[in-house]
Amino acid sequence: MHFFTYKNNKFYAEAVSIEKIAKEVGTPCYIYSHKTLTRHYAAFDEAFKDVPHLICYSVKANSNIAVLNTFIKAGGGVDIVSGGELFRALKAGANPKKIVYSGVGKREDEIEYALKTGILMFNVESPEELRAINKIAGRLKKKANFAIRVNPNVDPKTHPYISTGLKKNKFGIETEQAIQEYVYAKNNLKNLIPIGVDCHIGSQLTQLSPFVDALRKTKEIILTLRSEGVEVKYLDMGGGLGITYENEDAPHPSKYGKAVIDATRGLDVTLIFEPGRVMVGNAGILVAKVLYTKQGTEKNFIIVDAAMNDLARPSLYGSYHAIKAVTKKSAKEIVADVVGPICESGDFFAKDRELPPFKSGDLMAIMSAGAYGFSMSSNYNSRPRAAEVMIKGNKFTIIRERESYKDLTKGEKIPKDRQ
Repeated sequence: MHFFTYKNNKFYAEAVSIEKIAKEVGTPCYIYSHKTLTRHYAAFDEAFKDVPHLICYSVKANSNIAVLNTFIKAGGGVDIVSGGELFRALKAGANPKKIVYSGVGKREDEIEYALKTGILMFNVESPEELRAINKIAGRLKKKANFAIRVNPNVDPKTHPYISTGLKKNKFGIETEQAIQEYVYAKNNLKNLIPIGVDCHIGSQLTQLSPFVDALRKTKEIILTLRSEGVEVKYLDMGGGLGITYENEDAPHPSKYGKAVIDATRGLDVTLIFEPGRVMVGNAGILVAKVLYTKQGTEKNFIIVDAAMNDLARPSLYGSYHAIKAVTKKSAKEIVADVVGPICESGDFFAKDRELPPFKSGDLMAIMSAGAYGFSMSSNYNSRPRAAEVMIKGNKFTIIRERESYKDLTKGEKIPKDRQ
């Protein structure tokens, strides 16, 4: 559920007109609903109220510090995959003891930063990484808590680019080898403390069966580890719960919660979750202005001031995002492509879509853009990145200023011999 709706044919975020925001902030801009963010966190938290758990929001989905702070204030932790995300999380007020560090390619300086910060644990993705953390922890005279990301070889039934739990994926360690690494670390890597098991099989999952299959295999791993004397206090289930972009029937967190609780009953662990998309996806929209329309013999085009550098998902995954007119029109819909100004044929938001007959100057809202929208944006074609806005009730705050042309060349220089 979200709090974007029409009032008297005008589109609103909570109690603020999108038209008003666009007039004051400009376009393109991202708009997030604070009420939607807190509602989604509460729904997830409520689903696991009867068992020990920690919700570590996945920073990669949307890393704006105002968004992070919203979840942190609600009691959550964060899941990070880089030193930069750790920096953001701390700046947003995260408790280090509620931070888990995932990702396949942690650099030495990033590991050192996390150890000095005192995070809850590392989710380790390779034997070499395990040994690297041990070495760095020893040099710093610290102990590093860790879980191994176990690859259960479960098909998540999602887009292949966001599948992470199969043997052919780059993530995690296969089951038998993972067990061997736990035992080896316990007996030989004295600067490491095994405290958990991590399992994350993919993103935008709309069925519960892959989660249950992965849990069944992970439960066997935990029992095996305990028989080897490895104490397991945490089971990190990762994220991956999907949302509705078009007609997906994504399970509600309460159904997911029931399935997970039933599957882990008797394990005596604290459950960790890393939700990202399900928390922020439908809490954000991208607002764009129509620049031109063009009629061809085979296609109608609506050309807007947002582009694939602002929201990459349609060009990257062929993803569907609903498109709404900020001012409702009663005229008959047309079939058209919505495209941006970038010099790529892949620069589109919709193809052959039935849409209102947008005209130059009209505003449109590209829905479900809160996850992997701004966080994946770029300066391709030297386009300044969009502004970000947070709505709370009848007020709005610019939580990221629009980039300027001057920002585009920050840090660049012409060598002296060419001046």
